[in-house]
Amino acid sequence: MTIIKELSKHSYNEAFGVIRKQMFRSSTSMATNYRAMCRARSKAERFSKISIVIEETDETLFWLEMLEELEYVQKELLTDIKNKTEEILKVTSSYRKMLKS
Repeated sequence: MTIIKELSKHSYNEAFGVIRKQMFRSSTSMATNYRAMCRARSKAERFSKISIVIEETDETLFWLEMLEELEYVQKELLTDIKNKTEEILKVTSSYRKMLKS
């Protein structure tokens, strides 16, 4: 939700709009797949969903890095969101390793 709230405040230009749209997609996919993982009916389904969460989290991190390089958003805001996204990536990756064993 933070990503959507914060990026919606910025004025539109074509390049920023493309990145913002991709970030909205990857971050909401991250959330919906996490929710689906919590409701999984089997260990295999849980593993599959957490793998998607990891992919989407990594993609969100990629778009945050693009915004940082292009300087479309304040660095302080990006740093906070990037830190939270990296933490989600670490936690979900650890959880997936646990499921694998």
